[in-house]
Amino acid sequence: MADVHWIGAGMSSGSGLNSLCDTNRVLLWHRSTQRAEQALAERGLTGRAEPRALDGDRLAAEIRPGDVVVSMLPATEHPGLLRTAIAGGAHFACTSYTSPELASLAEEAAGAGLTVLTEAGLDPGIDHLAAHVLRDRARAAVGESATGVRLTSYCGGIPAEVNEFRYRFSWAPRGVLTALLSPASYLRDGQPVRVERPWTATSTVTIDGEPFEVYPNRDSLPFIRQYGLPEGWQLDEFVRGTLRHSGWLDAWAEVFEVVTTGDDTRITELATRLAKEYPTTDTDRDRVVLVVALELDGWTGRFLLDVTGDERESAMARCVSQPLAFGIGELLAGRLPTGLVRAGDGGAELTDRWLEHLTGQGLSWSITQSG
Repeated sequence: MADVHWIGAGMSSGSGLNSLCDTNRVLLWHRSTQRAEQALAERGLTGRAEPRALDGDRLAAEIRPGDVVVSMLPATEHPGLLRTAIAGGAHFACTSYTSPELASLAEEAAGAGLTVLTEAGLDPGIDHLAAHVLRDRARAAVGESATGVRLTSYCGGIPAEVNEFRYRFSWAPRGVLTALLSPASYLRDGQPVRVERPWTATSTVTIDGEPFEVYPNRDSLPFIRQYGLPEGWQLDEFVRGTLRHSGWLDAWAEVFEVVTTGDDTRITELATRLAKEYPTTDTDRDRVVLVVALELDGWTGRFLLDVTGDERESAMARCVSQPLAFGIGELLAGRLPTGLVRAGDGGAELTDRWLEHLTGQGLSWSITQSG
């Protein structure tokens, strides 16, 4: 049986890791053997997975053909790990977006009969599954031609209990702030729109009576093709973005002012202060809300995932690691094609099973539609 090399044990390495330990030999690679042992103990996995100190040469030596290398490290580390996997005849999996470098390496992997699974977490990941399901249902209802098509997809990790800042820091605070400096592109009124400061495009959405604030994130436009929307559908709006508690825009006024200056020192100082004022403590609970909506020709559909963390696991860790674990399981079972594969790519039957797996792991979601 193939081995799973799970690299990194950060806050997103949740119960999906435990699920894989039920069916596979898993090696957890961390900064040191001691850190790996500690991470396994915290997850109740002592004796169920093997701790390893991450070293490139040792990893390469332990990889066997048919294994899976799972990168839970920052996206900048993925290409190097993918090269190591390919050299050892192993597949690769991560939850990150597919960079041009990963896409290029995936072609090399395909030539070697290997699979590169990406975008298989929450966002990206579950959001892709939701969009594909809604697309298929709408297509069955209205066919290949439609006007007034609007697809919106918003996701956010937020405090379960609203605080004055509308946010709690659970990862590198400076990274949270500087991420706001990335421009966003999306479709509005049928035309591409680019905003240099995404928060300036903040709007309000109401979900089952609860108001939230949302803003565009990254470049949404490539996903029009990735989602396989029929060519006969005339798109008015297409946007993927971030969701925050109502009041976030006002609460973060100081943040926007400082990051706009581009002053690294001021940004770092502010990030450090805010992380101390609004940390995520052991008693805090997080909440993940993902809402994907599709409207066209009188038909409307909505996918909603709303999960709150508990004392065992954060909502974010569960929502990221469980879809990844399912994808890895499908890969090991030989049910994924070679080359690049992203959540939603494998057809309706696979998408349905992916979502059914999430339900079985306590991630409750719903789809409503009319028309």
